[in-house]
Amino acid sequence: MTADSLAILENFYAAEAAYIRGDAGIEAMTDYLAADVLMAQAPALPYGGDWRGRDDFARFLTAFGDAWSALEFIEQRFVADIDTVAVYSRGRLTARASGRVLETELVQWITFRDGLITAFRPFYLDTAGVLATLDTGGFRRD
Repeated sequence: MTADSLAILENFYAAEAAYIRGDAGIEAMTDYLAADVLMAQAPALPYGGDWRGRDDFARFLTAFGDAWSALEFIEQRFVADIDTVAVYSRGRLTARASGRVLETELVQWITFRDGLITAFRPFYLDTAGVLATLDTGGFRRD
């Protein structure tokens, strides 16, 4: 992974946490994204499915922010190849509606092109735990 890729991810993650807290706008994140970016979330989640392009990514962020009021990374580890980074994250999320806190782990497969993020593919350790914390009863975006 180049130093640029690491800086892009660190800045993106900081902007994401600020957005979830309400301290920053969506633009703070979308500047790091390719025009055709893909966010591929687990289908069972309230914000699940494939979100394509910056506008759709912004809609994903709104849906994600509607679900969570806080996102804190406790630990992150990065493993990289030329244009791909695998990120292990252990973090804490706070559900907006209930105030419940979930500490969980996930791995994201993130790809880059020309200094921009082209895709996020997160793999959750416990999607059932996410749903239980959000108390959605398995609601899906359709």
